Amino acid sequence: MKRVRRIWVDGLRDIVTHMKTTVEIADELLDEARKVASREGITLRAVIEAGLRKEVRERGRSKPFRLRRATFRGRGLRPELVGASWEKIRDLTYEGSSE
Repeated sequence: MKRVRRIWVDGLRDIVTHMKTTVEIADELLDEARKVASREGITLRAVIEAGLRKEVRERGRSKPFRLRRATFRGRGLRPELVGASWEKIRDLTYEGSSE
């Protein structure tokens, strides 16, 4: 079982744009991040923020949402509704109901 340590990511300098939170990070990963920070002469916070920014940016590049094709059994749109406005279709849908 991996040991996990909690660290504080301090960003409380400007309460409007930063927040302070606790994150659980596996010991091995935290040790590696600290080595990177030390080797590059930057803070652990900078390493964590850079990694988060990269991950968020890459995940943001995912394929755009595509609605799956969903059809129902039937004969399609009624001929009198071809070119009709949404309002007309909606009114016919609820026609006779007690809304």
